[in-house]
Amino acid sequence: MSKPAILQIGAYPAWDETPLNQAYDVRRYFEADDKATFLAEHGPQVRAIATRGELGANHTLLDACPNLEIVSVYGVGYDAVDLDVCRARGIRVTNTPDVLSGDVADFAVTMMLAQTRGVVAGDAWVRGGAWAQTGNLPLQRRAWGRRAGILGLGRIGFEIAKRLSGFGMQISYSDVAPKDYAPDWQFIATPEDLARQSDFLFVAAAASSATRHIVNRPVIEALGPEGMLINVSRASNVDEEALISALRDGTLGSAALDVFENEPQLDPRFTTLPNILLQPHQASGTVETRKAMGDLLRANLAAHFAGTPLPTAVI
Repeated sequence: MSKPAILQIGAYPAWDETPLNQAYDVRRYFEADDKATFLAEHGPQVRAIATRGELGANHTLLDACPNLEIVSVYGVGYDAVDLDVCRARGIRVTNTPDVLSGDVADFAVTMMLAQTRGVVAGDAWVRGGAWAQTGNLPLQRRAWGRRAGILGLGRIGFEIAKRLSGFGMQISYSDVAPKDYAPDWQFIATPEDLARQSDFLFVAAAASSATRHIVNRPVIEALGPEGMLINVSRASNVDEEALISALRDGTLGSAALDVFENEPQLDPRFTTLPNILLQPHQASGTVETRKAMGDLLRANLAAHFAGTPLPTAVI
């Protein structure tokens, strides 16, 4: 019996590549120089797409695969998958939630601490000889006891808030509605009001057309010149133009970003700003979590082709 043909959109670690190739007839789209020709040749045979959250599957990919049955996403975000097309054609979509929430939350808090305490600057201060030549690093700011706002109290936002509780912070959140699993944290109806009473604003909302630029100029201005924005969700949730402008003129104190529009080709203006911490979309980047993500991606594919319920179905 022939193996199902799968279109692989981006590379995976070796521990995922090997079992994927053993179980399926993998067509490696990401290695093709002429992608249009590659799709024309292989698309009609493809029954599944294996992709990553930031790569997704747009309508061009989906249209090139008339016999497509499922899109399995390696990552929690599926905003880059054209869900309208998938629904119309009865194509199933899965993702890998929960297994990465802890690591992403850890990294969000790590970025907050690194930025507010000047960890990267301190390392450069020592390595460059300024400590010996000039003296101590200029004083930084504390994290504990201050005010944290969580924009989006889903799986990841909840884990961020749990960690911040250990810092004795005042924790507030904004979401579509109050959450009964967060009785000790204050619900704030709008992002702007949340920002206004936060020293640190963590963006953890799922990305969609409704949340595009939910962190806009008024929200950034409300966070203010002493505030810090931390984004571990999707770049589309933040108006990058407004953010860059606010960081430049001091309207916003600082930021820490793990996600960017058009990454890895981020807006070069980000690299010129002294009050921002830049990271290469690595919040879920641990060996343990990436292995769990790969296991779940393959479990969804295996369940589909076996005709059993999908472990983590989106649609």
